[in-house]
Amino acid sequence: MCSVAPAETTAPDLTARARIRAAAIHLFGRNGIKGTSVRAIATEADVSPGLVIHHFGSKEELKLACDRYVSRELIDTEVAASERDLIGTMQRWLAEPEAFRPEFDYLSRMITEGSETGDTLFDGLVDRTEEMLIQGADAGQMTRFSDVRTAALIVALMGLAPLLMARQVSRALGEDGLTAAALQKLALPSMELYTHGLYSGTELLEATRAAMKGDD
Repeated sequence: MCSVAPAETTAPDLTARARIRAAAIHLFGRNGIKGTSVRAIATEADVSPGLVIHHFGSKEELKLACDRYVSRELIDTEVAASERDLIGTMQRWLAEPEAFRPEFDYLSRMITEGSETGDTLFDGLVDRTEEMLIQGADAGQMTRFSDVRTAALIVALMGLAPLLMARQVSRALGEDGLTAAALQKLALPSMELYTHGLYSGTELLEATRAAMKGDD
């Protein structure tokens, strides 16, 4: 667990701790750490500011606990329990965007704000995507790429794009936010692109290969 509660902590305290963490995830994801005060977190969690400090020590330590919870407890536990890769797990979350809105907002900030935990989370996403591509190619279900690591990076970026650019994606689709309707509009074209590719011929692929080799 990412919590650092003392061993003698009681069950009601653990419940309060979980409420504080959930409130922090919601407010940090929406407003950022600088835009969120301990008092605001306490109000959201319906506890006193002193109890927030009692459990986590400081706002910065609470942020670290939230990082660990989202990247380890929430994601890794979900992946292990469902036997899905991380992209598959996130796709399931995207099917219920409102249910996971705080996690979406928080993940987006983790990855884009340049924290060490966010970097670790992103690296893990690319690692798992690479494993998925290798396993898919071995099973004859996916294309085998010349540079599977870079291909995994591209696939991971495409998977994260609706999350990281939710405002622009929803605007382009004519939806009010990253709703289930917006994601449904993305589903078929995305799968067509993954299944059939973008170009109907291989001319540009061959030209790129030639250019990489330094051919005329």
